[in-house]
Amino acid sequence: MTEMQTAQGADEVEMGPIDYLVIEFPGNRMTGEGWPILVDLVDRGIIRILDLAFIRKEEDGSVSGLTLQDLGEDGVELTAFEGASSGLLGDDDLAEAAAAVEPGCSAGVLLFENTWAAPFAAAMRRSGGELVAFGRIPINALMAALETEDDE
Repeated sequence: MTEMQTAQGADEVEMGPIDYLVIEFPGNRMTGEGWPILVDLVDRGIIRILDLAFIRKEEDGSVSGLTLQDLGEDGVELTAFEGASSGLLGDDDLAEAAAAVEPGCSAGVLLFENTWAAPFAAAMRRSGGELVAFGRIPINALMAALETEDDE
């Protein structure tokens, strides 16, 4: 937090919810197809990337970090993500992410702010509202539920 944010108090900071993703790439194969879409989300102010890291899990279970240069070897343009490191994503977090990744795969670990929600979240805090529950429905579960509805 900056000094200004500290002086204002945590309740007055206009910040959106923070989420993380661990995206596994089987066989260490990243095509880069999603990167321009991620850049667009940032450019339009929908999200703000706080941290972006990449890991590789070998067949023996050992894990190593990957640099953007390591990933760019496959023709994937990642220069837009250079410097995306707030320091919030630590070694323990990367180890936890690696536990979710299958051997022989790579993964991207993304920590981001949902900036689109910041004004709403700040207004709710100012009016005394408190977030008491939050969840996500995986798209596969949603599609399965919709298919079940169609079958009835």
